[in-house]
Amino acid sequence: MVSLSASAVDLYMRLLRDEKALAQEIEQSLRARFQARSATFGGRELCPFAMPQFVSRPDYDHVRNAARGIYSATLKVWTSLGPALHDLVGLTAEERELVALDPGVSSPSPLSRLDSFLTPTSYQFVELNAETPAGLGYAEVLSDVFMDLGVMRELQKAIVIHRPRPCVKLLETLLTCYREAGGLKPHPTIAIVDYEEVPTRTEHHILRDLFEAAGAASLVCDPRKMTFESGSLRHDGTIVDIVYKRLLVNELLDKADEVKPLLDAARAKACVYVNPFGCKTIHKKAIFSVLTDEAHHHLFNDSEREAISQTVPWTRNVREGKTTQAGREIDLIPFLRDPNRRHELVLKPNDEYGGKGVFLGFESTAAEWDAAIGKALASPYVAQRKVEIGHQAFPVIAPGLPSRDLVVDLDPYLFFGEVEGFLTRLSGSSLANVTSGGGQVPAFVVEGRV
Repeated sequence: MVSLSASAVDLYMRLLRDEKALAQEIEQSLRARFQARSATFGGRELCPFAMPQFVSRPDYDHVRNAARGIYSATLKVWTSLGPALHDLVGLTAEERELVALDPGVSSPSPLSRLDSFLTPTSYQFVELNAETPAGLGYAEVLSDVFMDLGVMRELQKAIVIHRPRPCVKLLETLLTCYREAGGLKPHPTIAIVDYEEVPTRTEHHILRDLFEAAGAASLVCDPRKMTFESGSLRHDGTIVDIVYKRLLVNELLDKADEVKPLLDAARAKACVYVNPFGCKTIHKKAIFSVLTDEAHHHLFNDSEREAISQTVPWTRNVREGKTTQAGREIDLIPFLRDPNRRHELVLKPNDEYGGKGVFLGFESTAAEWDAAIGKALASPYVAQRKVEIGHQAFPVIAPGLPSRDLVVDLDPYLFFGEVEGFLTRLSGSSLANVTSGGGQVPAFVVEGRV
């Protein structure tokens, strides 16, 4: 039986092939529509593709259940292990100081994203982005543009499409955190805070406009231009009630002297920070080492253990010594150096993004892999079992809409552990992320036939 998502793809492509006007609309105007909605990343086009991603309702529900289990298990280790978890994931002294601040919010990561791959035979999470999950604003405008295309209108005459609304959940979550922390203003002001030179600045403005349209006072600001005076965090004199913190903790610490007002306001609990600084503890890639270590499985219930075993690949901090793998004791470094294992493994920096510093054993020579292990021993790294990577043919925006076989990275957004929508990234390489040259498309849920 052909899945609903495959049926949607087949019909979409058939419409483009048989209805020339539908294909011409994409060829002639889609790029301009994206540009008009600021769908750019660092000045380049964000979506060079001519088709969205379609996810069947059963697959969407499967992802939601699995993500719920991983999130709840993560909160259990965060709660149960306390400061011991700081050692296990490798927090620095500066990070521990910020993590110790009381945020007034129950979860260390109300907003998160699980980066993952969905294939016909498996679904695997490869890391938890618990700090500053990006792409929600982009997903909103990409969805708007695609939903306005003639081919999507024709498609929906035969197939019921559900459009997730992660930006609605984002605003709800920001306001929920404000109320949970004791905020009393009926209309608190939200500051979207990041350095103005970052390539995602256009998305910050998209989100501000969406928040404003929903009736929430919002501004975009660089933390270096904020002040802390009379007990309030301010930007150009405007008091900030909610800091939607889009910069990473290590990016903030790199400029600690320049962003002192932001840090002083956090220490004074002058406003609510989302995510709170405690997110750093579970953002480190080593959190998957904690989840997949049998020593902690007594903390979880059956559904959480099942979610971990089915969707989280074996992960370990790279260091000399013994550990476990598949229920047996191993000596980790000789295990990593085993030439018969190289094609099964990936090495990643414990705290990095955009594919920086990642070594893929299946794309490395023996000498390259040996050097990678040496680097991993010299700085905080994790080793992780390679997961199955999904490939799919997508048409690109060019004359004739030629098709390319691309890696598909399907990443659910979580709001207090509940999934709403995806970041879907496409790439010609095994590192499927926008920072390293990939692109983004919106994802729609296929509910059934009309």
